[in-house]
Parts: sequence; C-alpha cells; structure tokens
Amino acid sequence: MSDRKFAFAVAATGTALLAMTIGTPSASAAVSQLTVEPGLSVGMATNYGTGCTHHLVARLSVGLEPVSFYDNGVLLAVVVPLDGIANLAWVPSSTGPHSLAALQGGVGRGADVSVGKGYRFGESCVVTGG
Repeated sequence: MSDRKFAFAVAATGTALLAMTIGTPSASAAVSQLTVEPGLSVGMATNYGTGCTHHLVARLSVGLEPVSFYDNGVLLAVVVPLDGIANLAWVPSSTGPHSLAALQGGVGRGADVSVGKGYRFGESCVVTGG
C-alpha cells in the first residue's frame, strides 16, 4: 500500500470514528411532561385549593434518575420514579399563583396553576376563589 493510500485510510477511519462518537445521541434524563391532576376537587375559577390533595405527575424520558419537584422555586420533594413516571401528592398551603416544576438531570417541565381556598369534604374538596 502506498503512503498516500495509507494516509487516506487512516484519515477515513479517524473521521468515521469521530462521526460515530459525536453523532451518537446519549440517553440523557429529562422530564417530558408535567401534569397537575386536581383529584376530587371542583371549583368555579380553579380546581386547585389549599388543604386539598392534588397530584403532580412527571412523565420521563429516562425512568431511573430521581425527579425534583418545586413549587414557586421551593423544593417540595425528590422522588424516585417507577416505570418512567414520578408522582407526588401536593397539598398547597397558600392561595394565588403557583409555578410548579419537575426536574430530572437538570432538564424539566413546568406548569402554572391558580390556587383558591379549599374546603375538604371527606376525600373531595370544594374550591372558592382562585
């Protein structure tokens, strides 16, 4: 093999290896969706009330790493996901706007909800205001 063909073969092999290394997507953790489920709460302006139990549901691209849940920038809990989903029971303690977020591996999703005054009746809640 001539020096020119050898140099070309080495360059082609190096380029192919570099392209495979750079071009291969890594499995990075991320929250693909955050849902705020009102549960058995009902209201005219909002279904989210203080003292009422709601559920934060984070659907994940990688279901192994823990998920951090936040309410208005304050850490609520760190949850270990099960089958690609992380759940957290959320009971707001204050009325007004709440900016909720779920982060996994530094990547997350958010949801904004308005919280009114909740009145519990067994497992259900009636919400006023909001």
